[in-house]
Amino acid sequence: MNDDIELSPDARVELNDGNRMPLIGLGTWGLRGETCYRAVREALDIGYRLIDTAPLYHNEEEIGRALRDSGIDRDEVFLTTKVGTSDMGYESAIRACQDSLGRLGVDQVDLYLIHWPSEGKNLDTWKALEQLRSRGLVRSIGVSNFTVPMLDELLFSARVVPAVNQIEINPFVYDRELVRFCSNNRIHLEAYSPLTRGNCLQEKEVLQIANAYERSPAQILLRWALQKGLTVIPKATSSAHLRENYNIFDFELYFGDMDKLDALNTVNCLIDV
Repeated sequence: MNDDIELSPDARVELNDGNRMPLIGLGTWGLRGETCYRAVREALDIGYRLIDTAPLYHNEEEIGRALRDSGIDRDEVFLTTKVGTSDMGYESAIRACQDSLGRLGVDQVDLYLIHWPSEGKNLDTWKALEQLRSRGLVRSIGVSNFTVPMLDELLFSARVVPAVNQIEINPFVYDRELVRFCSNNRIHLEAYSPLTRGNCLQEKEVLQIANAYERSPAQILLRWALQKGLTVIPKATSSAHLRENYNIFDFELYFGDMDKLDALNTVNCLIDV
């Protein structure tokens, strides 16, 4: 991430291909039907300009409808979708992207990701993404859930370096080796589940820091991620939570508190219940 970028709602990070990506977006995993439509409309009204989806989420049509009904220019919204495991491979990935464009009702997406690595199929699928990019159906291409060895293998034969690696990141899940590798190769990191799926928001250290700043635990975790140079895509459905997650640009965590949050990488609180 650009060291001199100002952390503000309108700021965008410049990716390695020159395209610019917002710092905060709406994650839509688990959102379906009218619940998804309303959440996306509300998010866009609040000021979110990044919407993340995937065929696996079964909500691309609702997101496309919400985007059209919002009245916001298509160029203002950074739209991400993905190729799923069942569509890995050259020809199937091309078809999958075209199908997603149809469901979303757009001519182009801003970022197209390999959703999950698939042994033996990553390289052919990446060639398809490179082709989709050259044809103008996608603006940027990247991966999700890729480890260092997987990225190493991809970079050996890729003509285009992934612009983004979307992975789970929060103070409790922080792979320093992967972060360093992506930084060295100018691959921007995008954090999904930055709020730990709600599992760790009541951890003592997080609560203490939140109380000191008079902020919510969610705001503390999201601000930590921004100061780490990440793009974040928290999921929310209520207006209150959407606004709470977005209101993270008017305060700054001090170095000591960042260090305290960094130290939580050894705390095990992420088991879903």
